[in-house]
Amino acid sequence: MSLLFNTEWGYLEGITRGFKNGMLKHSDYLALTQCESLEDVMMNIQSTDYGNIFSNDRKFSVELIEKRLGEKLLNEFNYIRAHSTDPLSSFLEYIRYPYMIDNVALLIAGLNNNRPMKRLLEMCHPLGYFDQLAAIEVAISSVELFNAVLIDTPLAKFIPPNFHEETFIEIDVEIVRGVLYRSYLESFYAFCEGLGGTTSNVMCKLLGFEADRRVITITVNALPTHLTAEDRLKMYPTCGNLPDLALRTLSEVSDYDRVRDVCNFAGYGDMFDNIERDTDGLIGLEDRFLMVEAKNNVQSYLQQFHYGIFYSYVKLKQLESRNIIWICECISQRQTDNVNAYIPIPLD
Repeated sequence: MSLLFNTEWGYLEGITRGFKNGMLKHSDYLALTQCESLEDVMMNIQSTDYGNIFSNDRKFSVELIEKRLGEKLLNEFNYIRAHSTDPLSSFLEYIRYPYMIDNVALLIAGLNNNRPMKRLLEMCHPLGYFDQLAAIEVAISSVELFNAVLIDTPLAKFIPPNFHEETFIEIDVEIVRGVLYRSYLESFYAFCEGLGGTTSNVMCKLLGFEADRRVITITVNALPTHLTAEDRLKMYPTCGNLPDLALRTLSEVSDYDRVRDVCNFAGYGDMFDNIERDTDGLIGLEDRFLMVEAKNNVQSYLQQFHYGIFYSYVKLKQLESRNIIWICECISQRQTDNVNAYIPIPLD
């Protein structure tokens, strides 16, 4: 298998490992947190592997920095995808699907609130852009909207059989997102299992953790709402490490302590423990999951001849962009006391 992998995808693995080695180190983050303006941030970024991504820009803003970081990732991803062959090309498409789901949910929510389509398209993540997105604006009925959003897009295969246009308009956008994401995760998990070998071992671990994270965060976010147990179960991925009994129990809990008890039994109790950091208590449940996810994705590079490095690279690069934007927002809003509340990536 290693000989076949090297013959078909060894070059792309080497390129991706090179991309990963060019990510920001701890010393780079220290330099960014010492900046006093966005201009200083951009100068520091240009001294890293990001290069002169701002060379043609004269006006500086957080939105511009976020856009240029996204373009950099998109160019690197497209280079890998352009040189890939099946089944790697199919694997890379699976990496894009979550961003497509987020873009679709963003457009539906925005149009429901009468936001201009041009502005919404600018807010879409570049990895999740596809041609049919713009067709959402011209839909004039529930049937047309259902077809434009789901049936005529790459997301069609993630629609459950009992999901019809009548129910699509009636339910909340976040439930639509959750249902699609559950189908996506289960489909991706099965696809990676079918690949076998090291790819299966690495990816099933990563996707299993992602499934459990979604179950727990959906449960916690649903506590102050009137979301029913049935609606929660529709959004719970079943490909994680949480057993069916834990899923059913979490779908019915109504207080935070009960969620903690179930998660503690399932091995996720540490996520609810207090973490000592110098950020005035800014750390939250999502941040704790992101810390573990970053560690898992870095560890995937310890093995060779598998597709997991491509998945982990995109995840780590997204987290790096999130950290840079957090630092930029703190500097822009003069909240420098919170500038160190980014998620550390253990690359050093």
